Amino acid sequence: MFKHFATSLTLVALAAGASAQTTSPEQTSPAPIGKRQVGTATLSGVPEIPADVREAVQRYQNSRAAQFEDWLPDGSMLIATRFGATQQLHHVAKPGAARTQVTFGAEPIASATMIPGTDRFVMMRDTGGDEWFQLYTRGLTGTAQQLTEPGTRNQSAVFSKDGTLLAWARATKGSAAYTILGLDPKAGGAPRTLYQADGAVGPADIAPDKSRLVFVRSLSNREDQLFELDLATGKAQRIAPKAAAAVYQEPRYLPGGKSLIAISDAGSDTRQLVEIDIATGAQRVLTPGLKWDVESFDLTDDGRVLAYAVNEDGFSRVVVQDRVTRRALPQPTVPKGVLTALKFSPDGQQLAIGLTSATSAGDVWSWDVTGGALTRWTSSELGDLDPATLAEPELIRFKSFDGLSVPAFVYRPKGVAPGTRTPVIIDIHGGPESQTRPIWNYGAQYFADVLKATVILPNVRGSDGYGKRYLNLDNAEKREDSVKDIGALLDWIGQQPTLDAKRVAVYGQSYGGYMSLAVMTHYSDRLVGGVERYGISNWITFLERTEAYRRDNRRAEYGDERDHKMRAVLQRVSPIAGVDRISKPMLVMQGANDPRVPQLESDQIVEKLRANGNEAWYVLFADEGHGFLKKPNNDLRREVETVFLRRLFDQQSR
Repeated sequence: MFKHFATSLTLVALAAGASAQTTSPEQTSPAPIGKRQVGTATLSGVPEIPADVREAVQRYQNSRAAQFEDWLPDGSMLIATRFGATQQLHHVAKPGAARTQVTFGAEPIASATMIPGTDRFVMMRDTGGDEWFQLYTRGLTGTAQQLTEPGTRNQSAVFSKDGTLLAWARATKGSAAYTILGLDPKAGGAPRTLYQADGAVGPADIAPDKSRLVFVRSLSNREDQLFELDLATGKAQRIAPKAAAAVYQEPRYLPGGKSLIAISDAGSDTRQLVEIDIATGAQRVLTPGLKWDVESFDLTDDGRVLAYAVNEDGFSRVVVQDRVTRRALPQPTVPKGVLTALKFSPDGQQLAIGLTSATSAGDVWSWDVTGGALTRWTSSELGDLDPATLAEPELIRFKSFDGLSVPAFVYRPKGVAPGTRTPVIIDIHGGPESQTRPIWNYGAQYFADVLKATVILPNVRGSDGYGKRYLNLDNAEKREDSVKDIGALLDWIGQQPTLDAKRVAVYGQSYGGYMSLAVMTHYSDRLVGGVERYGISNWITFLERTEAYRRDNRRAEYGDERDHKMRAVLQRVSPIAGVDRISKPMLVMQGANDPRVPQLESDQIVEKLRANGNEAWYVLFADEGHGFLKKPNNDLRREVETVFLRRLFDQQSR
């Protein structure tokens, strides 16, 4: 759970295209605006930001979350949080103690893991959001030492129990091949090659005797294969080679090294905890009868105590039990929310639990396994916000075109006069195998408060968390069935007495950006406009240009553009093919360093929109990738979104 193509159209051309803008019959637009620079961002067609918008944004953008990273040997914690512009590592000595900042880089820290038996850790970060992650070692004091080669992507770091072997996966630019590398982080030196593969692989665990390593080969988001690597010979053997296609997540060796524990949907619609015999491939379900997915788990080092979390309709439920006898142990009663971390301390006496919720940015607790006490370690700030004034999302379901029941979380604004019909923002998640959950969503809270809009976050078909049948309902040729789900949602909105069906905007990022564009091509007449961040505009150019290390996995999900029949389907469902049907304004935002959805995807849709005389605002961040992780950039994007959406809603209400 807790796991760039350089050629593009120039902004000069996009700015020139702005001069050709005209307004649709339904909209009244200001005169075209050229481009300007704000920090690292180039804004094209975007008006100046009013002071009141900047002030409103800051009220919501100053919240902070505490993300548990790992336990230190002395029982203290390493957490990630943001005190400045980016997320950095902090040390918390005891419950309620101050967060002492450890790292001070300009780039955000992606993750950190302690080296067993030491007070040092390995951390991961990239540059400008490019996702070419590098690994570094350091302690609570001192400087970091880089372990990896610049220009490579390094991830999936795992340690042996004694900390003398670190293994990770490396990808290189322009290649779909992966290499598993290893070194002794205590001794240092150059890493050695343990294994090379033509596809995406990542080490998952090292056997207790350090003779073997289990790794996962990911064929798609629906199929993984488990392999065991003999570290002496360098030979890998697939575990259960005749098993049906299934997902395998977080495989770990059990004591003795003869079996594994993992999360899998083998033989099930939902993901369960299973025990796998390495020699025979036989599997035994450890969580029978669950109707929802197991989302994460952890074991004490002796393998005796098991903790796992179940994703029940978006909310997390934590279970603690004796793994051998399956006897339930004292259970933690945690605040209602969504899990962000679950890890036992080295001595097995404490369980770290990270949680976020609709009214809490995210904090960390510990659960005393034997004493049964829940202790809060951090208390994160919401800035100027009063939790009592925040919206609590309502879980609703609506029927789609084929009768499918589609869930959605609805944030309704407070303080609205009875009988008022509010504008609506439909916010569609990325992935596509992701899930909108009741986490700290300051964007939804902000729009509900400042714009007095009802924000609806649907989990359309293809979303995670509802079983693999639901997950596969939008694959390949069925891609636009999920777009039809939004059409059904528009029907539902039209039936609600508190929602204004004439003031609905669509909004999304990544795959949700594709959905926003696709929805605009199908339902532009029922919308006031759309916002999309780094979305896919052309499936062909996306699949040809997304970074090589992830291209085959994406083809398995979306379809292979090299097959002429599939290519025809992809061309038909690409938003750029239906751009002539978009008649309302669009706001597009992009990170220049995005390795997943290259800048070309945004450049070309903006060019087409403007060539058609449609209003298109464009914001390009030079130091971001797939997501805007630096606070000044995130502040600016929210400011632009506010001005754009407020104008659309205000114009329609006149």
